[in-house]
Amino acid sequence: MSEQSILEELSNAVQTFDPDKVMESTKKALAAGVDPSVIIEKGIAKGLKIVGKKFEDGELFLMHLVAAAEPAQRAIKELLEPEMKKRKTERKSAGKVVLGTVAGDIHDIGKNIVGAMLIAAGFDVYDIGKDMPAEEFLKKAKEVDANVVGASALLSTSLPEQAAIVKAFKSANMREKVKLVFGGAPCTADWVKEIGGDAYAENAVEGVNVIKQLLEVK
Repeated sequence: MSEQSILEELSNAVQTFDPDKVMESTKKALAAGVDPSVIIEKGIAKGLKIVGKKFEDGELFLMHLVAAAEPAQRAIKELLEPEMKKRKTERKSAGKVVLGTVAGDIHDIGKNIVGAMLIAAGFDVYDIGKDMPAEEFLKKAKEVDANVVGASALLSTSLPEQAAIVKAFKSANMREKVKLVFGGAPCTADWVKEIGGDAYAENAVEGVNVIKQLLEVK
């Protein structure tokens, strides 16, 4: 198989929500000597972008985004990132984004989809996980010199934690340096404005678009 046909096969596997095929095609591409960053860009990212566009157009639903994002993330984390570190290859980054679910909240499907879509869009993503206090967002942002922090809250009881993140960044004199983006079911554009955040994202696809706009990425 040619490099192009392997990458096409991988893109199709993402689009048809086939986790085994995503892993198999990724391994096949690596075995054929394709650069890991090319595998992400022309295989996985290509498939995710098509799924994201269909979601935007109302052709697909949230469950489809989840089904595409999960195997894509797994292939990147388990197969491609270790290979990139080994080869010391780096792809050109559109920006550094720290993602997490706030303290008191253990929902992470939305966050995981955003992470996969951001990787597809060329961003370096640092996912700190779920149930994370404001200090952890701040600590990671300092550590990686982040451009953006994205924090989701899926419970109304955990919404105040988003406000705590803004306060933590202000206290550390990091507020001007890092864009703060918030989302989650109970979160609204008015709430984000009230707490002093930079932007609200209603869903994963919008989250990527909002971050691109904030960082003026084409």
